[in-house]
This record gives sequence, C-alpha cells and structure tokens, in this order.
Amino acid sequence: MRLLILGGTEFVGRAVAESALARGWEVTVFHRGRHEPPAGAVSLIGDRVAPGGMAALTEDEKSSWDVVVDTWSAAPSVVRDAARLLADRAGRFVYVSSRSVYVWPPAAGLSEDGPLVEGSRDAGEVPYGEAKRGGELAAVDAFGADRSLLVRAGLIIGPYENIGRLPWWLGRIARGGPVLAPGPRELPLQYIDARDLAEWTLDAAEAGLSGPFNMISAPGHTTMGELLDACVRATGSDAELRWTEPEKLLAAGVEPWSDLPVWIPPGETYDAIHTADVSKALATGLRCRPVAETVEDTWAWLRSIGGSAPQRPDRPRLGLDPEREAALLAD
Repeated sequence: MRLLILGGTEFVGRAVAESALARGWEVTVFHRGRHEPPAGAVSLIGDRVAPGGMAALTEDEKSSWDVVVDTWSAAPSVVRDAARLLADRAGRFVYVSSRSVYVWPPAAGLSEDGPLVEGSRDAGEVPYGEAKRGGELAAVDAFGADRSLLVRAGLIIGPYENIGRLPWWLGRIARGGPVLAPGPRELPLQYIDARDLAEWTLDAAEAGLSGPFNMISAPGHTTMGELLDACVRATGSDAELRWTEPEKLLAAGVEPWSDLPVWIPPGETYDAIHTADVSKALATGLRCRPVAETVEDTWAWLRSIGGSAPQRPDRPRLGLDPEREAALLAD
C-alpha cells in the first residue's frame, strides 16, 4: 500500500505513519519541515495554506497513492483544496475528524446517526466542531461517499501527545507527594490511544470501509482510579493520590477537563464525552490496548525527550497550578 499523510510528523499523524511503516507500506508525509518525519518515510515539504504551497504533491506527474490521511483541524477550505488536488491521484481519502461534529451536547450513547453541526467545505476559520464538519464535507465532496472514511475521534492520548493531558498527569505524579485526585475513583473513562486509532484506520482503509465511525474505546475501558494508579506505577514516584469528591472541587472553582485533564464529573458533559456508542468500530476490528500500556509507553516517550512534552501552539496549556493545588489539599 502507498500512503500519503498530510502532516504525519507529530501526534496522530505520526502514529499513523509509524504504524504504516511497520506494515511495510510506502509512506510519504507532506509537512512544513518543522519536525522530523519518522525514519523510512518519504518527506515532501510544503505549506498547504500558502499560495502554491502544495506544489510538491504534483511535481511528479506519476505520483499516486492508495490512501490519503488528513488530520487537519482548522479551515475546511484547506481540506477542500487538498482533497480536490488529490482526487485523481489517490484511491481513498481518510479524514481524521472529531466527535465535536455532533450537536452539543451529544446524548449519552450517541451513535454515528446523531444530529450534526452545520458546516461548509468552503469555510475559513470557524469553531472547532464546524471546522471538522466542514472537513468531512470537503472529503466527501472530492472523493465521494464510497471513497471517503470519516474517523470521528474522541479523547486521544498516548505517546507523542502535544495537547498536554496524559503528559500533565504523568509529570505531576512524577513529582510525588500528595496529589489532588478528582473523584469518584470508579468513574468510567472513554478514550483512544493514538496508536489504536492508527491501526484501525489503516485496517479500515485497506478493507475499503467508508462513511463515519466513532473512534474511541468502549465506555468504561478504564476508570479515573485505574488511570492515575497506572501513572503512579509507571513513574515509580511516592505520589499519594488524595481522592476528592467532585462537589468539593467544583465549589472551589476547579475546571474539569482543563485544570484536571481527562476528568469530567458525572453529568451532561460527562455523558457527552465518555459514553459514545462505538459498536460500529468495534464490529469492524477496533482493538484498544490496556491503560497501563498507554501510560507506560507515554512515560517512556516523555523520558526519552527530557520529560517535557511538546505543546501545540493553538491549544492552551492544561493543568492545575501547583500553589492552587497545595491550597486545595490543605483545605
């Protein structure tokens, strides 16, 4: 298989590239040259938002690919232009979308048939959900419904994460001492390791699957307690998890998801994020590794790069300020 990844040097794109290379696929990554591509990939340099920035994709008239994977998250018109350019050069187009395309808040147990936000393939900068929906429409417009695959990802963690969720917890727990742990400890979580997303995506593309798929683990794949316990074991720290009721945290002004990444207390928002119906993906081969493996591998990667994860410039830094955490623990 010949694979073209638009991006492919950071988080999800890199996971897809490495998975494809491990299968013996021919992998080309089209990127801006800011990060090194995986070893073994062919590198094409260009900036898809600059005039003439995609020229490298068409310089060789014989260039063609079996599959294109695009993870773009901003203006849908950028997906539109790339998809149109490649429609006659590639067999299938995979767009890594998001469950943010569903009208907020998605109901508990929502499947791929849920109501969608408005979107346009021709839009410029728009809110995230609209951008991802516009990207989906752009993919389908250029490649048709039968040659486009829409991967609607939920919470993504794992090695190479540049958002700051699991890396923040690992860094905090590695420092040791009392750690503010948001309860309830048994709170079920739903997420996807980027590598499991990558494996399913390549399998699905090779099998000729099309249409939308919710891409996240089964609800309750792990719990908040299991996740943080795995962080303690992986780091080998003396951290003491101080489990705290959500009511106390909310009353103190702690922001779920941002101050304490991954965590959302029970309620409407929790149902929207952590209870998606993924039966369609599971029926087509989605396999999710144990949380301990995701945590251990992410910690090993962090240590290999000096302990500090990269940060996407378009995303805010996450995590509770140490002084504020200390005050909450002392209260």
